[in-house]
Amino acid sequence: MAKREPPLIAHIVHHFRVGGMENGMVNLINHMPKESFRHVVICLDDYTDFRGRIRRNDVDFYALAKPAGRDVSWYFHLWRLLRALSPDIVHTRNLSAIEGQFVAAAAGIRARIHGEHGRDVFDLHGKNRKYNLLRKLARPLVGHYIAVSRDLEQWLIHTVGVAPQRVSQIYNGVDSTRFHPRDGARDIGPAGFAAEAALVIGSVGRMAEVKDYPNLVRAFIRLLEIEPSARQRARLVIIGEGVSRETCLNLLKEANAMQLAWLPGERTDVAELMRNMDLFVLPSLGEGISNTILEAMSCGLPIVATRVGGNPELVEEAHTGTLVPVSDPEYLAQTLLKYFRNESLLKAQGQTSRKRVEAHFSMQAMVRGYLSVYEKLGLPMKMQQPIKCK
Repeated sequence: MAKREPPLIAHIVHHFRVGGMENGMVNLINHMPKESFRHVVICLDDYTDFRGRIRRNDVDFYALAKPAGRDVSWYFHLWRLLRALSPDIVHTRNLSAIEGQFVAAAAGIRARIHGEHGRDVFDLHGKNRKYNLLRKLARPLVGHYIAVSRDLEQWLIHTVGVAPQRVSQIYNGVDSTRFHPRDGARDIGPAGFAAEAALVIGSVGRMAEVKDYPNLVRAFIRLLEIEPSARQRARLVIIGEGVSRETCLNLLKEANAMQLAWLPGERTDVAELMRNMDLFVLPSLGEGISNTILEAMSCGLPIVATRVGGNPELVEEAHTGTLVPVSDPEYLAQTLLKYFRNESLLKAQGQTSRKRVEAHFSMQAMVRGYLSVYEKLGLPMKMQQPIKCK
């Protein structure tokens, strides 16, 4: 008797590189029971060795190398691939992949999901008429939507016009076993960089424009001006690569603060580095739900984040951290100073952060949420069809 394979999900994304959305996909695929679903990842552009974060050895990747401009030949390549793979579900993510909904419908894929994970710097508030027209054109083809924050859920309902019953809001989960508080001596940066008594102000993420890391660097430099003794204790660590890294390094050099900061680029030991920080800062111009905030909270760190997107849904003011205005280095510097001068505040908010993650943002809750959405599309009934014998 032949055993029916689990249903296949085709995840369609623009590319698969280091990023919050991709990290969420890694966590989902790694923690979803193998017997429930199979997975393939289709990249309209390309993928990097970040795919190696997926621990399953049965997840295939495809890169379509989508041409720039108005060349629509990729539509046919995607249609042909979907016809060959014959997935049970197509799951597109974000605006850059939403056109895959049209192709999936043309290929006869009946179960179609679209996820919104956040907006980029070119449309921070989701008000661009051209982009929203595309979203509305795709709306009749999408069977169900997933939003990673309440902010995105409400935007889908009130701006894009999606019926509330067709949207599920599912928070990202965090691996609280891998991301845990530090339990040993501090070990971060080059030799002698940060003493045990140092205040390590850290951040992790793509150094893209939307993350606004120069604002954090300016605030750190301003902290050194306000509180000269901070040069002995305060250290800045930014883990990540991108267009803003060079700007940040130049700002530090001009302020004679290069020796007080460490910007090593992209790293694979994020969990180890993060737990050696004392305060986590995310200065973004816009966010969906930040995986790095959740990971930092899981490491027992207080959070300073801009009041944008889903950040207020994660950071409880005066309990797990502080919310600050966008692009205001003076305000951010004063906030950093508050933590620099108050070690007990760091400890108390850090402990509350860890408890909040354990209570509300578990990996198991995220997986259950996604499984529930997939089940709404009728896959269990399909799996219950009679098994054919050879």
